[in-house]
Amino acid sequence: MQYTGVLKKMNTELLDTVQYYLDMNTDFINVNQLLNKTIEMSFVTYECLSCGLEKEIYRQGFCRSCFFETPSAGDWIMRPELSKAHLGEEDRDLEYEKKVQLQPHIVYLANSSNVKVGVTRKTQVPTRWIDQGAHEAIEIVEVPNRYLAGITEVALKEHVADKTNWRKMLKNDIEDEDLTKWQERLKSFIPEEAKEYFIENNKETEIKFPVEQYPEKPKSLNIKKEGSYTGKLVGIKGQYFIFEDNTVFNVRANEGLVVNIKVKS
Repeated sequence: MQYTGVLKKMNTELLDTVQYYLDMNTDFINVNQLLNKTIEMSFVTYECLSCGLEKEIYRQGFCRSCFFETPSAGDWIMRPELSKAHLGEEDRDLEYEKKVQLQPHIVYLANSSNVKVGVTRKTQVPTRWIDQGAHEAIEIVEVPNRYLAGITEVALKEHVADKTNWRKMLKNDIEDEDLTKWQERLKSFIPEEAKEYFIENNKETEIKFPVEQYPEKPKSLNIKKEGSYTGKLVGIKGQYFIFEDNTVFNVRANEGLVVNIKVKS
């Protein structure tokens, strides 16, 4: 079997074990079915996820010009506290920004490499947790817009991490935490504007990933530099492929790259 297409973040489905799907333009692959198979992956070219042109990818799957122009790459994406649609103020495209920012958002705690705070649209729960490789997570605040979620995250990250250690996450070097206790511990640090949106008596969500062998010393694959790679797929966690020789490949970090994937055995 052979597939060629532009890489995009894998789609996921939370079942007893997370199911992963790769949309390769004309093919839709259940990546779980490739476990324990040898895969040859090679870099072909680029395709910007915004304009669709064959231009070198700059960041987040976009070419340089699209990254600085498309509304889906505004600063408020990475820094939700900069959201201004609730004030009627435009960043790049007010209609788009209202559509995304003025909807329910969740501030959550997730445990991937450590307990961290994060923000996502309500419609992206539990997708966001899966993408971060969290084995447990809990919603702590549900607010009506992205700005309130952003200022809550800023306040809470003074008391808890807001980043994931990807190597520790992939090695499964983790400890179970009681996230309900963390939620109560952080409650008093929530900004006044968001206190009324605190979620009482919530429960953790547990997530199991399809991994048969965790890497002892993860080494990241740069498919553009290497050109091609062949290895046995032994796991999928977060947005990473995990191979038997400790090589790992971050699908999301390589969005916009056109690759050829050949399943050899």
